Amino acid sequence: MQRQQIIIEGIVQGVGFRPFIYQLAGRFGLAGSVCNDSRGVTIDVEGDAVVLSRFVAAINSEKPPLAAIQSIDIQNLPLCGAVGFRILQSALDESRRAQVSPDTFVCDACLHELFDPDDRRYRYPFINCTNCGPRYTIVTGIPYDRPLTTMADFPLCADCLAEYADPASRRFHAQPNACPVCGPRLQLLDSAGQPISVDEPLAAAVCLLKEGQVLAVKGLGGYHLAVDAGNHAAVLLLRRRKQRDEKPFALMANNIKKVQKFAHVGFDEARLLQGVERPIVLLQKTSDHRLAKSIAPANRYFGVMLPYTPLHHLLLQDAFAALVMTSANLADEPIAFEDDEAFLRLAHVADAFLTHNRRIHTRTDDSIARVMAGRPLLLRRSRGFVPRGVALPRISRPVLAVGAELKNTICLTRGDRAFLSQHVGDLKNLQVYASFKETIEHLQSILEVRPEQVAHDLHPDYYSTRFALEESGLPAVAVQHHHAHLASCLAEHGSEAPAIGVIFDGIGYGTDGHIWGGEFLVGDLQSFERCGHFRYQAMPGADLATREPWRMALSYLQTAYGEIPVDAPAFKGIPAAELRLVGQAAARGINAPLTSSCGRLFDAVAALLGVRQKVSYEGQAALELEMCADPHAKQLLPYELVCEEQQIIFDPTLLVQSVFEQQMRGVAPALLAGQFHASLAAMIVDVCDMLRSRTALQRVALSGGVFQNALLTEMTLARLENAGFEVLTHALVPPNDGGLALGQATVAVYNPV
Repeated sequence: MQRQQIIIEGIVQGVGFRPFIYQLAGRFGLAGSVCNDSRGVTIDVEGDAVVLSRFVAAINSEKPPLAAIQSIDIQNLPLCGAVGFRILQSALDESRRAQVSPDTFVCDACLHELFDPDDRRYRYPFINCTNCGPRYTIVTGIPYDRPLTTMADFPLCADCLAEYADPASRRFHAQPNACPVCGPRLQLLDSAGQPISVDEPLAAAVCLLKEGQVLAVKGLGGYHLAVDAGNHAAVLLLRRRKQRDEKPFALMANNIKKVQKFAHVGFDEARLLQGVERPIVLLQKTSDHRLAKSIAPANRYFGVMLPYTPLHHLLLQDAFAALVMTSANLADEPIAFEDDEAFLRLAHVADAFLTHNRRIHTRTDDSIARVMAGRPLLLRRSRGFVPRGVALPRISRPVLAVGAELKNTICLTRGDRAFLSQHVGDLKNLQVYASFKETIEHLQSILEVRPEQVAHDLHPDYYSTRFALEESGLPAVAVQHHHAHLASCLAEHGSEAPAIGVIFDGIGYGTDGHIWGGEFLVGDLQSFERCGHFRYQAMPGADLATREPWRMALSYLQTAYGEIPVDAPAFKGIPAAELRLVGQAAARGINAPLTSSCGRLFDAVAALLGVRQKVSYEGQAALELEMCADPHAKQLLPYELVCEEQQIIFDPTLLVQSVFEQQMRGVAPALLAGQFHASLAAMIVDVCDMLRSRTALQRVALSGGVFQNALLTEMTLARLENAGFEVLTHALVPPNDGGLALGQATVAVYNPV
């Protein structure tokens, strides 16, 4: 006989772990107890030594679907003659390492009950159990028990309490447990936030959607704005009111069969769509889809998600081919999540509100993913993934990393884990900046972490940098933007070894004071060396050039020809006087900072090919260039690689000239766009080959926002692997600035102050 204390850390609270252990102990005939504590779950168990060994193996192999075990620590204790097995109340101690589960989609068992007329929760929009439902967005503290969630507002009725206390029930200690008698309720409100007198709020809301009205729907982490995706006028109405001219809207459809009527769904896409996280997945449109064309203009893809709450299922049941379900905000604002805030900010956007009285504690956007090179890639890591930890190669004291200015996320480290926050947004907006600070406080609270140093971007004017230096009160580590991207990719793969970093994005502050963005680094988690880059190019108008791609086309053409070919299609409609003025400013370096940005080269080529003169959202020109490119174009455009002071310089002048001259001769833009992508991929392999000769490194890490581009990434990956390189790409951490905080935190771990 043996007695063991088994301490399990990871996502093991609020996921049915204690009743699982209770039932497992009964099956093996073991005695003892199990309880939640501030680290995870502690089991005190007594029985035959061989049986105990099988019990521990079964914990690993049979754990509940939402559980994620990080570690199991076993210690032998003196026998105490325990009889029976009990579930104890949660315990507190000084070491707080518990992990909260992400929010998750409604499970099949709950869905069956939702549509069973004989079930007491029939058509109840807040049905859940230990295998599904809200978690992160309702948690106010740890350990994860009902009093420390927003469900504390709803005392359990006798029936729900009986389930909650029954270890054999699927709802044993399901903290969001509720029913129509004791739980949250729906309400339909008008655009001013005043109640609409209807017997069935849900049915009335469906009618409003069918009439072409805009409905604000309260979800898990905030409000969505919904319209019928088949109603072109309704989609245009939403665009006008939301002040979102062209950026694609997300869609929600009831099931895979519905999705297949308007988008192509491969095996990997289906797995992503139906995963427990339920992200928005980019799917190629079918040619005969009947949805509104204005949902995703100039784009071959729809962003599609399946319903993940009972309310979503009820809204979509037999009613719509799909609904537009976009974050409820105006341009650059954070998603609305508090009721009063939503009524105020959305009064002129929504015709009505389908809301409820369960409070959302933490605002959380939907995650976005795509399949690239046969692997999933997160473009936005948020609902469903947060706050899962990422394993770090070493243990360190706690670090806070505050990310960058755009696509901001923050990161906290605890022990050997890094915890990325949900998507925060663009910090130039004051409401987003307030949300940024709230996110830091909340993540520190639920992780019980007080950081001892802060990592920030090198750019002195980022709001995140100012927070780190002026408000955090912590010793600060400045991390160069592209080193952080490299470190993020290495950390995701658990690699401490050095690699060649191909880091392509739009803007990042360089150590020489210029704007970087087309970088070849050699480095690891501690340090880096810049070994190559795109040739510096004037960026006329500074930030204005990111919104008006024709400016970068002008800059490159002026470099190539010494003058501006004013008849170029890129400049159609631009007054000649303005072209001359911008050209003169660029030549003299007046408000025209130098940049090595790959993103700005994409902008220039997009403008030259008539794809996009001006943009209405970040990255639009590059995205539409990818969308129009012929993926089968193989012929390479000319380009030049030169060595200057040990730096390998990619000079795109010849490439830009070729694009311009062929375009003027009438060569199809799609063909030239495809050749541009193929040429960049070939150039990357050439540079990596040169660096392999210098360093003997075989490993290449691809990171930065440009590698959201599936065409470029897949071309580059194939060419690098054919050349004998081992290639690291992102999967669970975005390659864009949404993953930057992980890299910052990791660099700070290896450079303590």
